[in-house]
Parts: sequence; structure tokens; C-alpha cells
Amino acid sequence: MKHPFPTRALALALAPTAALAQAAATSPLEEIVVTSSRVPMPLREVGTAISVIDEEEITRRGFNSLAEILRTQPSVAASNTGGPGAATAIRIRGEEGFRTKVLVDGIDITDTSGTQFSPRMEQFLSSGIQRVEILRGPQGLMYGADAGGVINITTQTPQDGLGGRIDAEVGSFGTRELSGSFGGDLGAVDFLLGAASFETDGFNARTTDTDLGDDDGYENLSYNGRIGWAVTDTLRLSVAARRTEGENDYDNCFTVTTFAPSNACSDDFIQDAVRVAADYQGQSFTHQLAFSENSTERDFFTEGLRSFGAEGELSRLSYVGSWRGGEALRLVYGFDQETQAIDDGSFDRDRDQTGLFGELQGRLGDGFTVTAGVRNDDNDDFGSHDSYRVSGAWVTALAAGELKLRGTWGTGFRAPSLYEISYNRGPFAFSPAATAGLREETSEGYDLGVAWAGAAGEYLELTWFEQQVENQIFFDLIGFSGYLQEDGESESRGVELAAAWPLAGGLALSGNYTWNDTETATGEQRARRPEHLGNAGLTFTSRDQRLKLGAHLRLSRDAVSTAATPLDDYEVVDLNASFELFPGLTIFGRLENALDEDYEEVPTYNTAERAAYAGLRYRF
Repeated sequence: MKHPFPTRALALALAPTAALAQAAATSPLEEIVVTSSRVPMPLREVGTAISVIDEEEITRRGFNSLAEILRTQPSVAASNTGGPGAATAIRIRGEEGFRTKVLVDGIDITDTSGTQFSPRMEQFLSSGIQRVEILRGPQGLMYGADAGGVINITTQTPQDGLGGRIDAEVGSFGTRELSGSFGGDLGAVDFLLGAASFETDGFNARTTDTDLGDDDGYENLSYNGRIGWAVTDTLRLSVAARRTEGENDYDNCFTVTTFAPSNACSDDFIQDAVRVAADYQGQSFTHQLAFSENSTERDFFTEGLRSFGAEGELSRLSYVGSWRGGEALRLVYGFDQETQAIDDGSFDRDRDQTGLFGELQGRLGDGFTVTAGVRNDDNDDFGSHDSYRVSGAWVTALAAGELKLRGTWGTGFRAPSLYEISYNRGPFAFSPAATAGLREETSEGYDLGVAWAGAAGEYLELTWFEQQVENQIFFDLIGFSGYLQEDGESESRGVELAAAWPLAGGLALSGNYTWNDTETATGEQRARRPEHLGNAGLTFTSRDQRLKLGAHLRLSRDAVSTAATPLDDYEVVDLNASFELFPGLTIFGRLENALDEDYEEVPTYNTAERAAYAGLRYRF
């Protein structure tokens, strides 16, 4: 069936991750990515550090939580406080989660009801996700404030005709998950609807909770949908929406009436998000105009009584255009206008920020691509700031494959959040925080990389990176006076290694290793940043593609707590298997923490023991 506007453009209109990126590539360097410059580019021309997780890998690993999928990638570390639904921080190259921009179908899912605005990664399931691009290093040029790294997530896109999927799973800790989607490409109109329900009885979140029967469970109900209309051969309109509801039990809170310690605590989370976009694809010009909004509501309960709550809202109007001057030159330009708001009952504030950006991309000779760009952001509270980025990539044939050399330098900034400012001005803050005038954080970083992609699917990559954050904002954990600011620079430097190597007989090896040396402005190691992170996997796929097996190792070494005491080193082994019973129906299972490793990522918070899961997957 011939469509006037390709289905591929649907994802480009709905989200910066285009379905173009799913097209089969003869070489890994031919894969199309869009996160780096907000327009489609083949990896061979991208100078930034980026990794991609496709739907096959997400399905194969099988983790319920998106955070568990993300932590399998280079330089991505996670800290979880007690199982599914518990607070989880994702750090890229040692930077805090609130310095990472996370987009789902083009929607910024930052929770502005929190203390330091960040995405609530513990609330997002892996079901229904088709692709993830992870952009490492300061990305202020294209994404403005708070973008010390970017995670760009695309949910399933409609396929030709009508079809759907149903997944059902049960397992340890009383876990059960049911998810499904239905949609298709009907020519000028395409759509997809999806939903997922996840429940677990969990386990005791705290080692300090002596009630061994006090399991801390979690429930999640998520919905997503998208629809697109190809108005003409060049114009497409689209809408994407999602809703996430989560309820998590946790330990260590205080009763509403007497403020006595209690472990009967719960956290309710609701986030609604929507994005409307118009996308024009011309011969020399492309234009994308989009409006997105997310609203978050959080409520905390102790022994069934509400103790605290907050609401947040983030809206964004954005435009991205491009002009191509022949094959050798392209200009990408645009603007973002963003409004943040928070209301926790004691203070109600909002703030606007407007950004203008432009990037020039040029092909200078055979295989050599350079980019240079500048951005200006105007923040209501902190005025005007400029961000810059330059990058280069060069590809040449080498040893039955291709060699790529690349490098990037970029800057960024983060304004103090509305909560940080308001807390220091409120009744609970005292000196020195109450008298501190918080300033914006600024960041700068660069990386240099070399990669080789073989003709038979082999891939090797080595990257050196270094970055700094100046005037880092943190909560005073010693005097509890409020939010303070470090004078000087916090640093993060290191090496990233990544490899994929197909073997004979359907076997394949893959892995990555990160050495990350971090320092605060006073020269101490930054908390919860492992100096060594590693992932390794061995997979088997039968010739008829029906049987798939996998064994994966994840390790962490030399991290410290916020009190500068050593955290546990650990090695976790996960096993997974699937078998297609007949076309469309697959049985699958996995064993997480197969060797029953006992460790803590955050002091006094438990992690899961050995756990087994099994289920059925049906495609129609």
C-alpha cells in the first residue's frame, strides 16, 4: 500500500525519535538517530556520544522497569531505594538525575512538583517502549537548561494494517503484569492505543524495619495513545498522550498527628501528558511546531492519613526547522518557550524560560562532518545564558569495516528549581541556607571517541570524557538548614568501552565498561557514583529465530554513600529465555539476580533477592 505521507514520519511528528531510526541498516553507522540535533542524522555524521536500545533488546531482557533497561548502557548508573516504585535516580556520566532531560514521545516528563525537578523514573514501565536513545554529556544547545544528558524514549508506532499485542507475566514477590496495544496504519490516518497494569507485593524496603512481614508493594497503571493524519504529501498532524498512575509503599515516615516514626507509608503519583504537533517535510525546508504539557500530582500518606502533597505542571511550545543547502550544508534552528509551575499548599509559583538556538552542519570532504551551534535562554529569575556545542565526525574504510573518529565540546546550565528557591525563603530554612542567594549551575564537557564497525556486525567503541559542574546545588544533610551551593567545580571524567561481537552458531557477545572518576569541589568522591561499572552478555538465537537465550552480568565497584562510607560492590547475573510456540505466540521466562547477590545501592535499603518470572506474549 502506498501512503501519501510515510508512516515513518509519524514518530518524527510525535517525538524526536523517528521511526526512520528503526529501518534496517547495513552498518551500525548507517542507523538513523535524532536526539543529537533534533533532526534525523545517520550515526556516521554524529559527533556526540549516543547509545541506542531497540525493541528487540528491551523485549529480550524483559525487565518490568525502564530504569533497569537504562542501566545496561555505558555510563548509566542507577540507585534504587527498595524495589519497584521506590525512588530511583538515573545518573549519566556521574551527573544527578535532575540534570538529565527525559522525553517520552517528545514530551518532557520532568516532575515539577518535586524538590529538584527531575523525571520519576521509578514510575515508568518498559512495556510498550520501542526505542531509547541516550545522549551523554552537556546538551544545553538543543535542549536548554537541565540537560546534562538526554534520554529520548519512543513508544510503539503503528504498522501497516491493523494489529496488536498482549503480554501477561507472573513471578516472585506476588508480581503480575498485563499489557497490550492495538493500532495500525490505515493510509492517511494511523493510530495506536496501549495500556499496562503492573502489581507486586514487593519486599521490605528497609533493613532497619524489623517487621519481616512488612512488604512494601507497588501498583502501576499506565495508558498511552497516538493518532496521526497525513493531510497532504508534505504535511502531517499528530497527537500523543499518556497517563501514569503509581502507588508505592515505603518505610520511614512520620504520623500526621504525633510525628511518631512509622513504616506504614505510601506515595501516590499521577502524571498526565499530551503533545500536539504539525510536521512539514519539504524539499529544502522542514518545520515542526509542537505544544506539550505534563501535569503531576503527588500525595503522601502515613497510616492512611495524608501528610503532604504537591502539584506540578510543565508546558512547552517548541519549533524546530531545518534548511538544506545541497548535500553538504544544513542549518537547524528553532525556539522553545517553557513554563514551570509548582503548588504544594504552602507556596504556589511559576516561571517562564525562552530559548533560541541554531546549529550549522557541514560535510567537509569525504566522510567528514562538523557541526557548530549556539543557544540563548532567557530565564525569568536568572536572566540570559548562552550555551554552545561543536562536534566533528570522520569515517573511513578500515579492515573490512569502517573506522569512526569523533569529538564533542558543549556547555549548559541549570537554574535553581522553584522548590529550592521557595524552601530557602520559607519557614523551615535557617542559616546558612536561609541567607544563601542561590545562583545558577553551569556545566561544560567534552569527549573524544573512536569506533570500528565490521561488515559482519562487529562493533568496538572507546570514549574518553571529561565534564564539570560549577556552583552545584545540594541539600544540607549535616545541619538540614536548606539548599546550599558549592563554590568551585564538581568534576567527572572517565573512559567508556562498548563492544558487540557475533559468534558462530547463533551466539553473540556484547558488553560495556565505564571507569568514572568523580570529585566534589573539595576533592572528595561524589556520592553514589561507582568508579567502575560493567555489563556483559552472551546470547543465543536459533537459526529459525524461535528460541532465544541470554545470560547477562552487571557489576558495580567503588562507590561511596552521602556519608563518604563505602557502598557494597556487587555482581548481579540475570538469565532469560523465550520460545515461539507458533507464529505470534511466545512463552518467556527470566531469572533475575540468579546467584542471589546480597547488596545495597543506598545504605539501609534492600534490593531484590533471586526472583523468577514467566509469561506469554501474543502478537496479532
